Amino acid sequence: MLKHLLSASVATLCLVSGASAQETVNMWVRTGIGTAFTELVNAYNAGHEDKVEVTEVPFAEMVQKYATAIAGGQAPDALSLDLIYTPAFAAAGQLEDLTDWAKGLPYFNALSPSHVKLGTYEDRIYGLPLLVETSLLAWNKGLYEQAGLDPEKAPADWDEVEGNAEKIRALGDDIYGFYFSGGGCGGCMIFTFAPLVWASGADILSEDGQTATLDTPQMRAAVAKYRSMVEKDLVPESAASDNGVNFLTFNNNKIGHQSLGAFQIGSLINDHPEVDFGVTIIPGIEGGKASFAGGDNIVVTKGTTKLNAVKEFIEFSYSPEGQKILAQNGSLPSRSDIADEVLEGLDQRLKVAVEAIAVAKTPYTLLFNELINSANGPWATFTNAAIYGDDVDAAFADAQAEMQSIIDDER
Repeated sequence: MLKHLLSASVATLCLVSGASAQETVNMWVRTGIGTAFTELVNAYNAGHEDKVEVTEVPFAEMVQKYATAIAGGQAPDALSLDLIYTPAFAAAGQLEDLTDWAKGLPYFNALSPSHVKLGTYEDRIYGLPLLVETSLLAWNKGLYEQAGLDPEKAPADWDEVEGNAEKIRALGDDIYGFYFSGGGCGGCMIFTFAPLVWASGADILSEDGQTATLDTPQMRAAVAKYRSMVEKDLVPESAASDNGVNFLTFNNNKIGHQSLGAFQIGSLINDHPEVDFGVTIIPGIEGGKASFAGGDNIVVTKGTTKLNAVKEFIEFSYSPEGQKILAQNGSLPSRSDIADEVLEGLDQRLKVAVEAIAVAKTPYTLLFNELINSANGPWATFTNAAIYGDDVDAAFADAQAEMQSIIDDER
C-alpha cells in the first residue's frame, strides 16, 4: 500500500543545486503524457534561461518509483502526478507546501477547483492543476438522424438517453444505443458512471473520505438505469468483459451514446472524422449535471533547491501562452478566467468540456487505488456485480462493507 511505500524517512533527502545561475528542473511525467505537456515544456525551454528536463515513467509504476526515489534521496524536483494520488503524498510529508505562493497568484480562484481540492491536505496546498480533464456524454449525430431523432438536441436526462438508445438499436444488429466498459474497470466507471450519482446529490464516500456512502437511492436508481439498458440489449455484450481496453468503442460509428473523456474529443476529430458527434455534461439520475475531474497536478518534492525555478515553470503554464499551448494540444485550460480567450478558434465542443470543470468532482481519499482503481477493489467489483449480476442487494451490501473495512483498517 502507498502508506507503507512512503514510510521511509525523508531526512536523508539531498537534492543538490547547480553551481550556475541557470537551473535545470528534473521533472517526472507518466509515459505517453501527450503533446500538450511536451509542447508546453518545449516552449518554456525555448524562452527561459532555466530549463525543464523531462523523464518519463510508466504510469503503473509512477507511485511506487516516486516513493522509492524519495526514500533513497533520488527524487525529481517536480512531478506531474495523477491528481488522485496527491493527498497521499501530501499526508506523508513528501511535498513542498505551496500555499502562500499559490494564494498570491492573481488568478488563484480561477484554477480548476477539483485539482486544487485534491492538492490540499489539512488546509495547506501541495499540488496545483497542470493537465485538466473532464468526462462528458457523447451522442452520435449521424445515428440520431438515421433513427429520426434531432441530431442537434443533446439528451437532457437518462430516460431520454434510454429512449433514444432504443430507437438507435432498432437500426440494425450491429448498431447499439449505449456503451460503457463494465468489466471491472474501476477507473472507467468512476470516470463515467459516478457523475450520475454526484449530480443528484449523493456520493460513494463522505466528504472527509472516512465513511463509505455507496448505498443510496440515487446509486440504486443509476444501477437500475444501466441494468435496464443492458436487459433491453441496448449495450453490446462485449461491454460486460471490457476492462477498459476498448473504452472508446464510440469511435466505431455504431454506438449511439457513450460517456468519454474530453481528451478524446481531439482523437475523434483527428482520427475518426467520419463520426459526427455532440457532447454534453453528464446528466444526473435525478437531475443536475456532473463530471469527473481527471488529469494531473504538478507537485514539488520537499527539500528541492529548485523551488523558484519550478514556480516559474508553473506560472508559465498558467500564462495565456501556456494555456493556449495546452488547449491546442488536447488539454483543457486550468484557468476559467481566460478559458474563452484560450479556446478561441478551437473546436466548440471543447467549451462544453471546460464548462464541466465547474461541476466536476474527484473523490478525496488517501486510498483511491485500494477503494476505486484496483480491478479487484470494492468499487470495480460492485459496478460489475450490480449491473450484470443476479443479486443487486448483495452487490451493494458487500461493496459497502468492504469499502468501510478498507477505510477502517488504515486509520
